[in-house]
Amino acid sequence: MGRRHQAYRWVREHPFVIDALMTVPLILVSLLFLTAQASSTRNSVVAAEITGIGMLIPLAWRRTRPVLSSAGVALFAIAYLTAGVFPNLPIVAVPMSVYALAAYGPRWAARAGLTTALIGSLLLPIRQYLPTLIRRPPSISSLAFDVIIGSVLIASICAAIVLIAWLLGDLTSVRRRQMLDLADRNRRLEIEREQETRLAASAERARIAREMHDVVAHSLSVMIAQADGGRYAAAADADAARRALGTISDTGRSALADMRRLLGVLRSGDDDADVRPQPTLADVPSLVSTIDRTGLPASLEQTGPPRPLPTGAELAIYRIVQESLTNTMKHGGPNARAHVRISYGPAGVEVRVRDDGRGAGADQTDGLGSGIRGMNERASLYGGDVTAGPSPGGGFAVHAYFPYQHGPYHQGSS
Repeated sequence: MGRRHQAYRWVREHPFVIDALMTVPLILVSLLFLTAQASSTRNSVVAAEITGIGMLIPLAWRRTRPVLSSAGVALFAIAYLTAGVFPNLPIVAVPMSVYALAAYGPRWAARAGLTTALIGSLLLPIRQYLPTLIRRPPSISSLAFDVIIGSVLIASICAAIVLIAWLLGDLTSVRRRQMLDLADRNRRLEIEREQETRLAASAERARIAREMHDVVAHSLSVMIAQADGGRYAAAADADAARRALGTISDTGRSALADMRRLLGVLRSGDDDADVRPQPTLADVPSLVSTIDRTGLPASLEQTGPPRPLPTGAELAIYRIVQESLTNTMKHGGPNARAHVRISYGPAGVEVRVRDDGRGAGADQTDGLGSGIRGMNERASLYGGDVTAGPSPGGGFAVHAYFPYQHGPYHQGSS
Protein backbone atom coordinates (compact mmCIF):
# COMPACT_ATOMS: atom_id res chain seq x y z
CA MET A 1 0.00 0.00 0.00
CA GLY A 2 2.86 2.35 0.77
CA ARG A 3 4.56 1.72 -2.59
CA ARG A 4 1.31 2.38 -4.41
CA HIS A 5 0.92 5.72 -2.66
CA GLN A 6 4.51 6.58 -3.47
CA ALA A 7 3.88 5.77 -7.14
CA TYR A 8 0.74 7.96 -7.17
CA ARG A 9 2.66 10.76 -5.55
CA TRP A 10 5.48 10.50 -8.08
CA VAL A 11 2.97 10.65 -10.94
CA ARG A 12 1.37 13.80 -9.47
CA GLU A 13 4.74 15.48 -8.95
CA HIS A 14 6.06 14.78 -12.48
CA PRO A 15 3.27 15.71 -14.92
CA PHE A 16 5.63 16.60 -17.78
CA VAL A 17 7.28 13.16 -17.76
CA ILE A 18 3.91 11.39 -17.80
CA ASP A 19 2.51 13.60 -20.59
CA ALA A 20 5.67 13.17 -22.66
CA LEU A 21 5.53 9.38 -22.30
CA MET A 22 1.90 9.44 -23.43
CA THR A 23 2.73 11.64 -26.42
CA VAL A 24 5.49 9.41 -27.83
CA PRO A 25 3.22 6.47 -28.82
CA LEU A 26 0.73 8.90 -30.38
CA ILE A 27 3.50 10.34 -32.52
CA LEU A 28 4.72 6.91 -33.65
CA VAL A 29 1.23 5.68 -34.57
CA SER A 30 0.43 8.96 -36.31
CA LEU A 31 3.56 8.63 -38.48
CA LEU A 32 2.32 5.30 -39.77
CA PHE A 33 -1.20 6.61 -40.50
CA LEU A 34 0.01 9.84 -42.09
CA THR A 35 2.55 8.04 -44.32
CA ALA A 36 -0.04 5.57 -45.52
CA GLN A 37 -2.66 8.25 -46.10
CA ALA A 38 -0.31 10.64 -47.88
CA SER A 39 0.91 7.84 -50.16
CA SER A 40 -2.60 6.73 -51.10
CA THR A 41 -3.89 10.24 -51.72
CA ARG A 42 -0.66 11.45 -53.35
CA ASN A 43 -0.39 14.30 -50.85
CA SER A 44 2.92 15.56 -49.58
CA VAL A 45 4.21 13.07 -47.04
CA VAL A 46 6.51 15.67 -45.53
CA ALA A 47 3.73 18.25 -45.04
CA ALA A 48 1.42 15.67 -43.50
CA GLU A 49 4.06 14.37 -41.10
CA ILE A 50 5.36 17.79 -40.07
CA THR A 51 1.96 19.31 -39.38
CA GLY A 52 0.58 16.15 -37.75
CA ILE A 53 3.58 15.65 -35.44
CA GLY A 54 3.62 19.39 -34.76
CA MET A 55 0.13 19.11 -33.27
CA LEU A 56 1.12 16.21 -31.03
CA ILE A 57 4.46 17.40 -29.64
CA PRO A 58 2.99 20.34 -27.62
CA LEU A 59 0.82 17.84 -25.71
CA ALA A 60 3.88 17.02 -23.60
CA TRP A 61 3.40 20.45 -21.94
CA ARG A 62 -0.39 20.36 -21.78
CA ARG A 63 -0.45 20.40 -17.94
CA THR A 64 2.73 22.31 -17.12
CA ARG A 65 2.27 25.02 -19.81
CA PRO A 66 -1.35 24.68 -20.95
CA VAL A 67 -1.64 28.05 -22.73
CA LEU A 68 1.58 27.71 -24.76
CA SER A 69 0.82 24.06 -25.49
CA SER A 70 -2.67 24.86 -26.81
CA ALA A 71 -1.33 27.76 -28.89
CA GLY A 72 1.16 25.38 -30.55
CA VAL A 73 -1.58 22.83 -31.23
CA ALA A 74 -3.82 25.52 -32.75
CA LEU A 75 -1.07 26.83 -35.07
CA PHE A 76 -0.16 23.39 -36.38
CA ALA A 77 -3.85 22.45 -36.70
CA ILE A 78 -4.34 25.42 -39.04
CA ALA A 79 -1.29 24.35 -41.03
CA TYR A 80 -2.56 20.75 -41.01
CA LEU A 81 -5.85 21.73 -42.62
CA THR A 82 -4.21 24.21 -44.98
CA ALA A 83 -1.91 21.47 -46.27
CA GLY A 84 -4.99 19.57 -47.44
CA VAL A 85 -4.36 16.50 -45.27
CA PHE A 86 -7.51 14.55 -44.48
CA PRO A 87 -8.16 14.58 -40.70
CA ASN A 88 -6.43 11.66 -39.07
CA LEU A 89 -5.09 10.58 -35.69
CA PRO A 90 -3.19 13.84 -34.94
CA ILE A 91 -6.50 15.69 -34.84
CA VAL A 92 -7.06 14.22 -31.32
CA ALA A 93 -4.60 16.87 -30.11
CA VAL A 94 -7.35 19.48 -30.48
CA PRO A 95 -9.83 18.07 -27.90
CA MET A 96 -6.92 17.10 -25.66
CA SER A 97 -5.62 20.66 -25.65
CA VAL A 98 -9.15 22.01 -25.05
CA TYR A 99 -9.45 19.66 -22.06
CA ALA A 100 -6.03 20.76 -20.72
CA LEU A 101 -6.93 24.45 -21.05
CA ALA A 102 -10.21 23.99 -19.18
CA ALA A 103 -8.62 21.83 -16.48
CA TYR A 104 -5.27 23.56 -15.86
CA GLY A 105 -5.35 26.93 -17.61
CA PRO A 106 -6.90 30.29 -16.69
CA ARG A 107 -10.55 30.90 -17.45
CA TRP A 108 -9.92 33.33 -20.29
CA ALA A 109 -7.64 30.85 -22.02
CA ALA A 110 -10.16 28.03 -21.56
CA ARG A 111 -12.92 30.11 -23.17
CA ALA A 112 -10.64 31.24 -25.98
CA GLY A 113 -9.59 27.66 -26.66
CA LEU A 114 -13.21 26.49 -26.71
CA THR A 115 -14.20 29.25 -29.14
CA THR A 116 -11.25 28.53 -31.43
CA ALA A 117 -11.95 24.79 -31.46
CA LEU A 118 -15.63 25.33 -32.25
CA ILE A 119 -14.71 27.63 -35.14
CA GLY A 120 -12.33 24.94 -36.35
CA SER A 121 -15.16 22.40 -36.15
CA LEU A 122 -17.17 24.56 -38.58
CA LEU A 123 -14.23 25.20 -40.92
CA LEU A 124 -13.21 21.56 -41.16
CA PRO A 125 -16.10 20.37 -43.39
CA ILE A 126 -15.86 23.51 -45.49
CA ARG A 127 -12.16 22.83 -46.06
CA GLN A 128 -12.90 19.24 -47.06
CA TYR A 129 -15.87 19.84 -49.39
CA LEU A 130 -15.06 23.25 -50.91
CA PRO A 131 -12.34 22.02 -53.33
CA THR A 132 -14.66 19.26 -54.57
CA LEU A 133 -17.46 21.73 -55.20
CA ILE A 134 -15.15 24.00 -57.14
CA ARG A 135 -13.74 21.25 -59.36
CA ARG A 136 -17.10 19.51 -60.04
CA PRO A 137 -20.27 21.55 -59.65
CA PRO A 138 -22.86 19.23 -58.11
CA SER A 139 -26.41 18.56 -59.06
CA ILE A 140 -29.22 19.55 -56.76
CA SER A 141 -29.42 16.10 -55.15
CA SER A 142 -25.71 15.66 -54.67
CA LEU A 143 -25.45 19.21 -53.33
CA ALA A 144 -28.06 18.47 -50.69
CA PHE A 145 -26.38 15.26 -49.64
CA ASP A 146 -22.70 16.13 -49.91
CA VAL A 147 -22.66 19.71 -48.76
CA ILE A 148 -25.54 20.15 -46.37
CA ILE A 149 -25.87 16.77 -44.70
CA GLY A 150 -22.19 15.86 -44.78
CA SER A 151 -20.99 19.24 -43.57
CA VAL A 152 -23.57 19.47 -40.79
CA LEU A 153 -22.82 15.93 -39.64
CA ILE A 154 -19.06 16.41 -39.52
CA ALA A 155 -19.34 19.83 -37.87
CA SER A 156 -21.78 18.49 -35.28
CA ILE A 157 -19.58 15.54 -34.38
CA CYS A 158 -16.45 17.70 -34.08
CA ALA A 159 -18.26 20.35 -32.03
CA ALA A 160 -19.71 17.69 -29.74
CA ILE A 161 -16.28 16.18 -29.11
CA VAL A 162 -14.85 19.63 -28.37
CA LEU A 163 -17.69 20.49 -25.97
CA ILE A 164 -17.39 17.17 -24.15
CA ALA A 165 -13.64 17.67 -23.77
CA TRP A 166 -14.16 21.21 -22.44
CA LEU A 167 -16.84 20.10 -19.96
CA LEU A 168 -14.65 17.27 -18.66
CA GLY A 169 -11.76 19.69 -18.27
CA ASP A 170 -13.97 22.19 -16.47
CA LEU A 171 -15.17 19.48 -14.06
CA THR A 172 -11.56 18.53 -13.42
CA SER A 173 -10.74 22.17 -12.71
CA VAL A 174 -13.63 22.49 -10.27
CA ARG A 175 -12.62 19.28 -8.53
CA ARG A 176 -9.00 20.41 -8.33
CA ARG A 177 -10.00 23.76 -6.82
CA GLN A 178 -12.18 21.97 -4.29
CA MET A 179 -9.28 19.75 -3.30
CA LEU A 180 -7.01 22.78 -2.95
CA ASP A 181 -9.62 24.57 -0.84
CA LEU A 182 -10.02 21.48 1.32
CA ALA A 183 -6.26 21.18 1.76
CA ASP A 184 -6.04 24.88 2.68
CA ARG A 185 -8.92 24.50 5.13
CA ASN A 186 -7.24 21.49 6.74
CA ARG A 187 -4.01 23.45 6.99
CA ARG A 188 -5.78 26.38 8.67
CA LEU A 189 -7.58 24.02 11.04
CA GLU A 190 -4.26 22.41 11.92
CA ILE A 191 -2.78 25.84 12.65
CA GLU A 192 -5.79 26.77 14.81
CA ARG A 193 -5.54 23.44 16.65
CA GLU A 194 -1.85 24.05 17.33
CA GLN A 195 -2.64 27.55 18.59
CA GLU A 196 -5.36 26.22 20.87
CA THR A 197 -2.95 23.58 22.17
CA ARG A 198 -0.33 26.22 22.89
CA LEU A 199 -2.89 28.43 24.63
CA ALA A 200 -4.09 25.49 26.72
CA ALA A 201 -0.51 24.63 27.63
CA SER A 202 0.16 28.26 28.56
CA ALA A 203 -2.96 28.36 30.73
CA GLU A 204 -1.94 25.11 32.39
CA ARG A 205 1.53 26.46 33.08
CA ALA A 206 0.01 29.60 34.60
CA ARG A 207 -2.28 27.48 36.77
CA ILE A 208 0.62 25.32 37.94
CA ALA A 209 2.67 28.44 38.65
CA ARG A 210 -0.12 29.82 40.85
CA GLU A 211 -0.48 26.52 42.66
CA MET A 212 3.27 26.23 43.17
CA HIS A 213 3.40 29.77 44.53
CA ASP A 214 0.64 29.09 47.01
CA VAL A 215 2.05 25.74 48.13
CA VAL A 216 5.64 26.90 48.47
CA ALA A 217 4.86 30.30 50.00
CA HIS A 218 2.47 28.89 52.58
CA SER A 219 4.57 25.88 53.52
CA LEU A 220 7.82 27.80 53.77
CA SER A 221 6.17 30.51 55.86
CA VAL A 222 4.87 27.89 58.29
CA MET A 223 8.23 26.16 58.41
CA ILE A 224 10.12 29.43 58.97
CA ALA A 225 7.73 30.49 61.72
CA GLN A 226 8.02 27.12 63.45
CA ALA A 227 11.81 27.08 63.08
CA ASP A 228 12.11 30.55 64.62
CA GLY A 229 9.70 29.67 67.44
CA GLY A 230 11.39 26.34 68.12
CA ARG A 231 14.82 27.94 68.26
CA TYR A 232 13.76 30.41 70.97
CA ALA A 233 11.73 27.82 72.88
CA ALA A 234 14.38 25.10 72.82
CA ALA A 235 16.30 26.50 75.80
CA ALA A 236 13.25 26.69 78.09
CA ASP A 237 10.80 24.12 76.71
CA ALA A 238 12.17 21.05 74.95
CA ASP A 239 8.64 19.75 74.25
CA ALA A 240 7.76 22.97 72.40
CA ALA A 241 10.88 22.59 70.28
CA ARG A 242 9.97 18.99 69.45
CA ARG A 243 6.44 20.04 68.52
CA ALA A 244 7.83 22.76 66.28
CA LEU A 245 10.15 20.28 64.58
CA GLY A 246 7.24 17.90 64.09
CA THR A 247 5.17 20.63 62.49
CA ILE A 248 8.09 21.52 60.23
CA SER A 249 8.45 17.89 59.22
CA ASP A 250 4.75 17.43 58.50
CA THR A 251 4.52 20.70 56.58
CA GLY A 252 7.59 19.85 54.53
CA ARG A 253 6.25 16.41 53.62
CA SER A 254 2.89 17.87 52.68
CA ALA A 255 4.50 20.56 50.54
CA LEU A 256 6.72 17.97 48.86
CA ALA A 257 3.72 15.78 48.09
CA ASP A 258 1.81 18.76 46.63
CA MET A 259 4.79 19.74 44.49
CA ARG A 260 5.16 16.20 43.18
CA ARG A 261 1.46 16.08 42.37
CA LEU A 262 1.56 19.42 40.51
CA LEU A 263 4.73 18.64 38.60
CA GLY A 264 3.48 15.15 37.79
CA VAL A 265 1.10 16.55 35.18
CA LEU A 266 4.10 17.85 33.24
CA ARG A 267 5.58 14.39 32.78
CA SER A 268 4.60 12.98 29.43
CA GLY A 269 3.41 9.42 29.51
CA ASP A 270 3.40 9.22 33.31
CA ASP A 271 0.23 7.30 34.01
CA ASP A 272 1.16 6.81 37.68
CA ALA A 273 1.13 10.50 38.55
CA ASP A 274 -0.79 11.38 41.69
CA VAL A 275 -4.19 12.71 40.70
CA ARG A 276 -5.65 13.40 44.13
CA PRO A 277 -8.37 16.06 44.11
CA GLN A 278 -7.43 19.68 44.74
CA PRO A 279 -8.44 21.34 48.03
CA THR A 280 -12.01 22.61 48.31
CA LEU A 281 -14.09 24.58 50.82
CA ALA A 282 -14.36 21.44 52.92
CA ASP A 283 -10.59 21.64 53.54
CA VAL A 284 -10.66 25.20 54.89
CA PRO A 285 -11.31 24.11 58.53
CA SER A 286 -8.27 21.83 58.38
CA LEU A 287 -6.20 24.67 56.97
CA VAL A 288 -7.25 27.06 59.73
CA SER A 289 -6.59 24.40 62.36
CA THR A 290 -3.09 23.81 60.99
CA ILE A 291 -2.32 27.53 61.06
CA ASP A 292 -3.63 27.74 64.61
CA ARG A 293 -1.30 24.94 65.71
CA THR A 294 1.72 26.69 64.18
CA GLY A 295 1.45 29.56 66.65
CA LEU A 296 -0.80 32.03 64.85
CA PRO A 297 -4.16 32.08 66.66
CA ALA A 298 -6.73 31.59 63.94
CA SER A 299 -10.46 30.96 64.04
CA LEU A 300 -13.12 30.09 61.47
CA GLU A 301 -16.74 31.20 61.27
CA GLN A 302 -19.23 29.90 58.71
CA THR A 303 -22.70 31.35 58.28
CA GLY A 304 -25.60 30.32 56.10
CA PRO A 305 -26.37 26.97 54.57
CA PRO A 306 -23.53 25.75 52.32
CA ARG A 307 -24.20 26.01 48.59
CA PRO A 308 -22.34 24.19 45.80
CA LEU A 309 -19.73 26.03 43.78
CA PRO A 310 -17.62 24.95 40.80
CA THR A 311 -14.57 22.93 41.81
CA GLY A 312 -12.26 25.63 40.49
CA ALA A 313 -14.06 28.32 42.49
CA GLU A 314 -13.74 26.31 45.69
CA LEU A 315 -10.03 25.83 45.02
CA ALA A 316 -9.69 29.58 44.44
CA ILE A 317 -11.39 30.34 47.78
CA TYR A 318 -9.13 27.86 49.55
CA ARG A 319 -6.02 29.45 48.05
CA ILE A 320 -7.20 32.96 48.92
CA VAL A 321 -7.69 31.97 52.56
CA GLN A 322 -4.32 30.21 52.53
CA GLU A 323 -2.53 33.20 51.02
CA SER A 324 -4.20 35.60 53.46
CA LEU A 325 -3.21 33.56 56.51
CA THR A 326 0.32 33.15 55.16
CA ASN A 327 0.64 36.93 54.77
CA THR A 328 -0.58 37.38 58.33
CA MET A 329 2.11 34.98 59.57
CA LYS A 330 4.80 36.87 57.65
CA HIS A 331 3.71 40.45 58.23
CA GLY A 332 1.23 40.50 61.13
CA GLY A 333 3.76 40.52 63.96
CA PRO A 334 4.23 38.26 67.01
CA ASN A 335 0.85 38.91 68.65
CA ALA A 336 -1.39 38.91 65.63
CA ARG A 337 -4.64 36.98 65.48
CA ALA A 338 -6.56 35.95 62.38
CA HIS A 339 -10.23 35.34 61.83
CA VAL A 340 -11.78 33.71 58.75
CA ARG A 341 -15.46 34.15 57.96
CA ILE A 342 -17.26 32.35 55.13
CA SER A 343 -20.82 33.55 54.52
CA TYR A 344 -23.19 31.77 52.14
CA GLY A 345 -25.55 34.44 50.86
CA PRO A 346 -28.52 34.18 48.48
CA ALA A 347 -26.41 34.96 45.38
CA GLY A 348 -22.86 34.02 46.27
CA VAL A 349 -20.20 33.23 48.85
CA GLU A 350 -18.45 36.00 50.75
CA VAL A 351 -15.05 35.32 52.28
CA ARG A 352 -13.33 37.67 54.72
CA VAL A 353 -9.95 37.09 56.33
CA ARG A 354 -8.99 39.70 58.90
CA ASP A 355 -6.15 40.04 61.38
CA ASP A 356 -5.28 42.52 64.12
CA GLY A 357 -1.58 42.65 63.37
CA ARG A 358 0.58 45.51 62.25
CA GLY A 359 -1.12 45.80 58.88
CA ALA A 360 2.20 46.16 57.09
CA GLY A 361 1.17 43.73 54.40
CA ALA A 362 -0.82 46.35 52.52
CA ASP A 363 1.86 46.79 49.89
CA GLN A 364 3.18 43.25 49.89
CA THR A 365 3.06 41.26 46.70
CA ASP A 366 5.12 38.36 47.94
CA GLY A 367 8.20 38.44 45.81
CA LEU A 368 7.19 38.25 42.18
CA GLY A 369 3.92 40.10 42.57
CA SER A 370 1.66 37.06 42.59
CA GLY A 371 0.12 37.54 46.03
CA ILE A 372 -2.92 39.81 46.05
CA ARG A 373 -2.76 40.05 42.27
CA GLY A 374 -2.90 36.25 42.08
CA MET A 375 -6.00 36.29 44.30
CA ASN A 376 -7.71 38.68 41.88
CA GLU A 377 -6.75 36.51 38.90
CA ARG A 378 -8.22 33.45 40.55
CA ALA A 379 -11.45 35.22 41.48
CA SER A 380 -11.94 36.83 38.06
CA LEU A 381 -11.98 33.41 36.42
CA TYR A 382 -15.25 32.67 38.20
CA GLY A 383 -16.90 36.08 38.09
CA GLY A 384 -15.69 37.11 41.54
CA ASP A 385 -13.58 39.90 42.97
CA VAL A 386 -11.03 40.43 45.72
CA THR A 387 -10.22 43.56 47.70
CA ALA A 388 -7.38 43.78 50.21
CA GLY A 389 -5.98 46.51 52.40
CA PRO A 390 -5.50 47.80 55.96
CA SER A 391 -8.53 47.67 58.23
CA PRO A 392 -9.86 50.92 59.72
CA GLY A 393 -9.41 49.60 63.27
CA GLY A 394 -5.96 48.21 62.60
CA GLY A 395 -4.66 45.09 61.03
CA PHE A 396 -5.21 43.86 57.49
CA ALA A 397 -8.28 42.46 55.74
CA VAL A 398 -8.93 40.49 52.58
CA HIS A 399 -12.44 40.37 51.20
CA ALA A 400 -13.56 38.08 48.35
CA TYR A 401 -16.91 37.42 46.73
CA PHE A 402 -17.85 34.55 44.41
CA PRO A 403 -21.30 34.31 42.76
CA TYR A 404 -22.97 30.91 42.58
CA GLN A 405 -23.51 31.35 38.87
CA HIS A 406 -20.65 32.55 36.70
CA GLY A 407 -21.59 36.02 35.48
CA PRO A 408 -21.25 39.73 36.19
CA TYR A 409 -19.97 40.56 39.62
CA HIS A 410 -22.45 41.82 42.20
CA GLN A 411 -21.05 42.87 45.52
CA GLY A 412 -22.50 40.91 48.38
CA SER A 413 -23.36 42.33 51.75
CA SER A 414 -20.70 42.39 54.45
